[in-house]
Amino acid sequence: MKNRLKVLRAERDWSQAVLGEKLDVSRQTVNAIETGRYDPSLPLAFKIAKLFECIIEQIFEDEKGEKNEQEENI
Repeated sequence: MKNRLKVLRAERDWSQAVLGEKLDVSRQTVNAIETGRYDPSLPLAFKIAKLFECIIEQIFEDEKGEKNEQEENI
């Protein structure tokens, strides 16, 4: 899953360790999410979105960057 986590984190000048502390996860988990090796759970994705004051879809998108059928109908 593609994401903008690294960009959002850099805009705030936070290290991966600092972001991990804010999310109550390890620095390694933050790194794995940023590099696309790990997709966060839904509760963690909501926590990330709340921290950055945006909606999940502004941070995460599928690998192909395609919208799902429900998004197209909105």
